[in-house]
Amino acid sequence: MADGHTKPETMQETDVIELLLAQHGMIRNLFDEVEKAAPDRRAEAFTRLVRLLAVHETAEEEIVHPFARMKIEGGDGLVDDRLAEEREAKELLQHMDQAGPDDPDFTKNLLTLRAAVEAHARSEERYEFNKIIQHTSVAERRAMAAGVKAAEALAPTHPHPGTESAIKNLLVGTPVAMMDRARDVIRQALGKRP
Repeated sequence: MADGHTKPETMQETDVIELLLAQHGMIRNLFDEVEKAAPDRRAEAFTRLVRLLAVHETAEEEIVHPFARMKIEGGDGLVDDRLAEEREAKELLQHMDQAGPDDPDFTKNLLTLRAAVEAHARSEERYEFNKIIQHTSVAERRAMAAGVKAAEALAPTHPHPGTESAIKNLLVGTPVAMMDRARDVIRQALGKRP
């Protein structure tokens, strides 16, 4: 858009699996950006990575995993494996967020986090996403995408320091707080109680 407020490419996806795959690509790109960022730009790039990871994982926990548990044979075990992977990554992410990008171990931890997140994404794509496609209609996947889009719409694409708003709170909050906010938006979009 010419007004400078372009939407992330994933906002245009109408299938939840396509949407989540596009987010996996965006997450990989943000890891690259954080790794290559100059020290004075690293915090901004890391904040955007944290935000996207929070929105993405929360959407999966609220929409994709419950569906997999109900509709896929062996879905409980499949989801439990993904949740264990997510838990480890979230713990490291929380530590990194608290320590900040100036921490001497930041780069080492970032590489560890990236490896864990990318392995998790490959497992989702191979085991969970393929089975969801087999057990859903296009209409069901579009309906699931609505909740993901609602959470994504809440998350800005760039930080806006000095802006006292829900957007700033989402950006500067801890990963756990961001996940809570994204969870509330997803549930509201799906007509559930927060």
